[in-house]
Amino acid sequence: MADVVAKDRKILVAVDEGEESMYALSWCLKNIISQCCKDILFLLYVRSAQAFHSSLDGTGYLFSSDVLATVDKYSNEVANCIIEKAKRMCREKGDDEVKVEVIIESGDPRDVICRVAENIHADVLVMGSHGYGLIQRAFLGSVSNHCAQNVKCPVLIVKKPKSSSSATGTK
Repeated sequence: MADVVAKDRKILVAVDEGEESMYALSWCLKNIISQCCKDILFLLYVRSAQAFHSSLDGTGYLFSSDVLATVDKYSNEVANCIIEKAKRMCREKGDDEVKVEVIIESGDPRDVICRVAENIHADVLVMGSHGYGLIQRAFLGSVSNHCAQNVKCPVLIVKKPKSSSSATGTK
């Protein structure tokens, strides 16, 4: 049998405030990251495009620069908190040799995730599934479904198992 040459892979994991994305990251660390490779794990957090693009709100009132600065500061704090949680998980569950890169961007998560996957030439995109039903997906859209249809690399959608306490065992 010939030896397989280990390829350094670029693994993109989209993280957000939901526990589904942290479960997907944890699953990725246990099942995808290889000890024999020099994988690069890219953690991507996408801040929602702010509703405050202009200084006018929906009623025509001006937002003060203090309000806009406070909203922007809060958005940055949320992003940093999520990324720190993800990096801590990588340190606790991952191999010390795994290189972690952080990407924080703003915009529609569907578009940003697809663009970043292409820009870094990701070998695989890993993301969690919120488990929306048909109606919720129709109204809210599914980020994971959009990415699976539009990203050029393989997409792994990790679904968080339901807790055993809520499972009834019947269909």
